[in-house]
Amino acid sequence: MSLDLVQEAPHDGGRLLRTLAAFRATGHSDMAFGGPVIDNGTALDITGLHSAHTRSLQGLRVRSGYGLGGKALLMGRPVSVTNYHDARGITHQYDGPVRAEQLETVTALPIVVDRAPRMVIYLGHRAQVVLGDVWYDAFLPLVRRLEREIAVDDEVRRRVGALRGLSQPAAPAAPPEVQLTRADLRDISEELADLASLVQDETLRARLEEVRDRVEHGHSPAAPTSRRTAAAVPTGLAAREIDVLTQVALGQSNREVAASLGLVESTVKSYLKNAMRKLHATNRVHAVRLAREAGVID
Repeated sequence: MSLDLVQEAPHDGGRLLRTLAAFRATGHSDMAFGGPVIDNGTALDITGLHSAHTRSLQGLRVRSGYGLGGKALLMGRPVSVTNYHDARGITHQYDGPVRAEQLETVTALPIVVDRAPRMVIYLGHRAQVVLGDVWYDAFLPLVRRLEREIAVDDEVRRRVGALRGLSQPAAPAAPPEVQLTRADLRDISEELADLASLVQDETLRARLEEVRDRVEHGHSPAAPTSRRTAAAVPTGLAAREIDVLTQVALGQSNREVAASLGLVESTVKSYLKNAMRKLHATNRVHAVRLAREAGVID
């Protein structure tokens, strides 16, 4: 019986399991395991196992420079041994957990973003296997995709942190809080929608949508609102969602709406999906009808 496990804590645990499964399939390996780099690159925690026989490696902390993964972490490049237990050039503090899994050939692949290791993926075979350059090259698309996803998540967290900072009350000695205009809020909302369309992790995407809702409804700009914006309050629709529904009501496709409003198509889909959810609509036609009944579109 094989085990697929991930520790509860990291928000991207689902991604880690999917990543391990993809790496294992690509490498035709018997097992894959790994986890995030912590403590400013001085260690890594093994938080995910795919096709394991035991829980021996779960929760193991590997220090930089120690064991196979620690060596890969220190050097910033893949490291592999054909006969793990007799291998020279690595320390053997972690032989017990590896032996419990009956692993012989093991590879450690560090995932590096902006020159900093962020994750280490291990691939294990329960027999001695000679690995060639073609085997390593097969992982390049997976590594590049994972690096991009981590970089996007970093940027999303940075921007969300900045947005949260805007909503914090100013300290007594600080200058008065800047009043954001409706145009400012719309720009921020659109940026959040664009970021949400790039993120594959469902939990992080939901957090982005939550922050976006707070940006749209949690401020009261001093500038007077239009009739359409004021009418949006009962339904909870954002101004941009109303704009999208207005174009949809004209019979436009998502691509045509994007061209009309100067948005990307994925952002239009996000706005339309949010509008349907807020209106409790079953489809786009139903959403248009409910929006008209609420008086938010003509």
